[in-house]
Amino acid sequence: MADLDGRIHAVRRFNRFYTRQIGVLREGLSGSPFPLTEARVLYELAHRANPTAAELGRDLGIDAGYLSRILRSFEKRGLLRKLRSKEDGRRSHLALTAQGRKAFAPLDSRSHQDVRGMLDGLAPAAQHRVVEAMQTIETLLGERAASKPPYLLRSHQPGDMGAVVQLHGALYAQEYGWDERFEALVAGIVAKFIERLDARRERCWIAEVDGEVVGSVFLVTRSKTVGQLRLLIVHPKARGLGIGARLVAECVRFARQARYRKVALWTNSVLVAAREIYAKAGFRLVHAEPHTSFGHELIGETWELTL
Repeated sequence: MADLDGRIHAVRRFNRFYTRQIGVLREGLSGSPFPLTEARVLYELAHRANPTAAELGRDLGIDAGYLSRILRSFEKRGLLRKLRSKEDGRRSHLALTAQGRKAFAPLDSRSHQDVRGMLDGLAPAAQHRVVEAMQTIETLLGERAASKPPYLLRSHQPGDMGAVVQLHGALYAQEYGWDERFEALVAGIVAKFIERLDARRERCWIAEVDGEVVGSVFLVTRSKTVGQLRLLIVHPKARGLGIGARLVAECVRFARQARYRKVALWTNSVLVAAREIYAKAGFRLVHAEPHTSFGHELIGETWELTL
């Protein structure tokens, strides 16, 4: 019993430390006008595809009456709109308005910068230890404690660029027969990304399963108003988990936060699965042109998404 009491004390001490560390006790989260619960609801609305109020309440563990008051407040402030379900007229789906996304963007950006500031003072190895410890807590105490999370999405770290190049070179040779010139192209893209990285407007996401890199995507600057999505890939053994769609969604979310007006990408018509992901995310094909590259006759395509 004494050992258990000691552990309880340690957990409570950590809770007090971490709520102070991330600013939960301040009136507005990350200096915003939104208290913690409202900010959390905003985050879910920004990152989900038209959820219902019942789904939000269940997943967030919020009392239905309390959530209803928050949603009504958002609606009155022009941050939220309700869409009647096509399948069931009694249900409504929720979506942020353009004003709602505009209100959320600085909160998301400040929260990102707050965490960056917290980690910046640590060496990369120490940062990795912090993230691993958080993942351990989430795994052991979360609702899915009996099974490991299917994948982890994170920013890049030393060693990832080599993994991205290797993944592209091996898979495109295996699945499409492209020669080593494609691997060389990818190596040049990632080298340029690291050498010229503007962290305010450019980012890389790495998908990881059991510590192994299984996917990636990059958003880089094409012009002041246009961001370019590059190097989307998911290893065959990780397909079916929704990683590709999630990577593209993160790109689009960040592009809005970075105030791009458009996201563009270049792909080839043979990449059927990727093209389906782009189309579902709202991209449209604007140009197609044949070319000879990597030992094959291909049709290159330009896709765009207006934000």
